[in-house]
Amino acid sequence: MPPAGSGSTDLPSDSVTARGAADWLSLAAAPTFAMMALLTAVSGDADMICSAAQDASPLSGMAMMYLLMSAFHSAPWLKLVAGRRSGARRS
Repeated sequence: MPPAGSGSTDLPSDSVTARGAADWLSLAAAPTFAMMALLTAVSGDADMICSAAQDASPLSGMAMMYLLMSAFHSAPWLKLVAGRRSGARRS
């Protein structure tokens, strides 16, 4: 057990606030990466830095990486949607 006055055990609202901030931040990841993928595919600027091929597809390089990152970070959105659907069924 941590000593008195050494952490969030003394202030439970701190851990609740941090948890809420982490939840909102996790929800921000997927749309941010999706937007970055769209902007990178449209502009193509980052592909000049990261790929050696000059005639690369718009869905190669950084755009594809951002799409994959968006997919990998979609779990919080899926949990949110699943929670709302199960709540609607209970009512």
